[in-house]
Amino acid sequence: MMTLETVLLAVGPTDHDRVDELAEAVVEIAGPSGASVVLAHVFTPDQFDQAAQRLGFGGGSEASPEEVANRHDTIRTIGDILDEAGVEYTIRGRVGDHATEIIDLSRTLDVDRVVVGGRKRSPSGKAVFGSVAQDIMLEAPCPVTFVKAQD
Repeated sequence: MMTLETVLLAVGPTDHDRVDELAEAVVEIAGPSGASVVLAHVFTPDQFDQAAQRLGFGGGSEASPEEVANRHDTIRTIGDILDEAGVEYTIRGRVGDHATEIIDLSRTLDVDRVVVGGRKRSPSGKAVFGSVAQDIMLEAPCPVTFVKAQD
């Protein structure tokens, strides 16, 4: 069995509905092996500007993606759950295409596992994951765990 040292949890704008499931999956994966976790929130440029303004950084701000990610509710909630479970983590923020940034970060950090969330699909859409999750599963340099939100 492969020893995990680093697990990357990819968090996006729609993951607030599955925070518990994502955090529980990461605790199950990282906890027993003592792996560290990287919480990565990727924003499109528009999402970044909106989040920065909503979090009080102001328009045209010089806030870094890490600063915005650190104050984002989804990341903070997952961080609280990881803290309770005794799982060490760091936070990264990126701006760009969701799948491209996660794949790049997984290669740069040489992670052992990527965890991504997905949403419920119609019966005909169940055959295909969301495009971001699908791209990550196909291109990541390591195994990927897909976490579906509970109904």
